[in-house]
Amino acid sequence: MKYTKDHEWLRVEGDLVVVGITEHAATQLGDVVFIELPEIETVVAEGDEVAVIESVKAASDISAPMDGEIVAVNEKLVDKPGLVNEDPTAAWFFKMRVDDLSVLDEFMDEDEYQDLIG
Repeated sequence: MKYTKDHEWLRVEGDLVVVGITEHAATQLGDVVFIELPEIETVVAEGDEVAVIESVKAASDISAPMDGEIVAVNEKLVDKPGLVNEDPTAAWFFKMRVDDLSVLDEFMDEDEYQDLIG
């Protein structure tokens, strides 16, 4: 698993990249009450805002970690946004198809992410 500085986790499944938020991010947000997911087949560029999370503390955007196409979204989160608080690693937001999976090498591994959040 890889991590972004924006507290997203990235996991490869076949030729797709699965994106969610880390436990640290979920804890910082508090109880998540609403999630807006991207449209499937949306082509995104790195840094594009693709999803919105609203919690009792704040609203936050989730950015595309890399260029690609959204090919699946986790509809369960729309009905039960609290799943993010229960198990952030299982509560993925969207899956992307990217041209080159080697771009993942640019992201942090577990140890580097733990150093970031201290």
